[in-house]
Amino acid sequence: MLSYALLMVCTLAAAQVKSGIDVLAASDFNILKGKRVGLVTNPTGITSSYESTVDVLARSPQVTLVALFGPEHGVRGDVTAGAKIENFTDSATGLPVYSLYGKTRKPTPEMLKGIDVMVYDIQDIGSRSYTYINTLAYVMEAAAEQGIEVVVLDRPNPLNGARVEGNILDLKFRSFVGQYPIPYVYGMTCGEFAQMLNGERWLANGVQCSLTVVKMEQWKRWMHWENTKLPWVPTSPHVPNMESALYYSAIGMLGELETMNIGVGYTMPFQLVGQEWINGRRLAEALNAKGLPGVRFRPISYKPYYGKQTGKQLSGVQIHITDRSVMNLTNLQLHVIETLIALYPDKNPFTLADSSRNAMFDKVAGTDKVRLQLSAGVKAETIIASWTSEVSAFMSVRKKYLLYD
Repeated sequence: MLSYALLMVCTLAAAQVKSGIDVLAASDFNILKGKRVGLVTNPTGITSSYESTVDVLARSPQVTLVALFGPEHGVRGDVTAGAKIENFTDSATGLPVYSLYGKTRKPTPEMLKGIDVMVYDIQDIGSRSYTYINTLAYVMEAAAEQGIEVVVLDRPNPLNGARVEGNILDLKFRSFVGQYPIPYVYGMTCGEFAQMLNGERWLANGVQCSLTVVKMEQWKRWMHWENTKLPWVPTSPHVPNMESALYYSAIGMLGELETMNIGVGYTMPFQLVGQEWINGRRLAEALNAKGLPGVRFRPISYKPYYGKQTGKQLSGVQIHITDRSVMNLTNLQLHVIETLIALYPDKNPFTLADSSRNAMFDKVAGTDKVRLQLSAGVKAETIIASWTSEVSAFMSVRKKYLLYD
């Protein structure tokens, strides 16, 4: 009996997850029949056989695809972070492509004219500051205002669906890198988050859209990306692989200051902390002495290939996640900043940054308290402990919208 149970567990673990697009295709696109479809996607919108969702919908006789909508980095993923995108015609399909990261981040009534249903298929990475969930929110909001349905083709949260970390965003700091009162790592799929947006009436003026989430099959909350057996497509230029998604949540916030290189511009985006004046060995020793679970630091010297420090000899540390199951990703950057200030008090990363970069850090952090408290010498652990009650309240709300065990 025990051997049979173990066999069943192993069989379940080995089963490939079916993402929303695969489930939709298996149903012969039943919920889209007879409707004019707008598709919000990018290169991550693919089937398990590596076919683009654009192509799959465009060639299906059951689907009338009439327009494409692209988030940050564009429908084809060829635009750098923060770059504005203009509208154009897709050469492969001949369809109009509307940018949701140019002058307009929310679809206009003109863009939505003649559309019955908006389909959303984008792989996210589970971090509040990653802009795709805010594009999703704007799509839902615009659709609600125009009486258009929304279908979210669900995909795994690559950080897994159980990891919840960081502070709740203070709405005074809401922006396109954080609009809603959720933790920095929120532990939900895009479909679950869409349900929360609707259910909590977080969209502008409390509007709610007609929402359908096409659930995945075989996905469990504990799963890491490799457990899904799904192909990984870079979610943005600096997140080329699953490991980058982990490291983004661990150190990306620090990079907003632009006073430290975090590996962007080199071969290890979000895995490094470096600057010309840092003694890498000293920084590694200080960080390792903290005994943070699941992570180690190694001295490194390197020269970025592009960016603000192009060609400069930098010294610092490489971050090695040794056990992601016990490591707190979000907390890491607070410990790194605390250590940098302690070792180099005249090189406080916040003091070195200009006001616009400090403001951007605050937006990503969802508060100015992290910056102000670290600068004032408040311990990272004290700051982290102050988040406990608000995160607990979020967890109570979150559980209403979870779709998977």
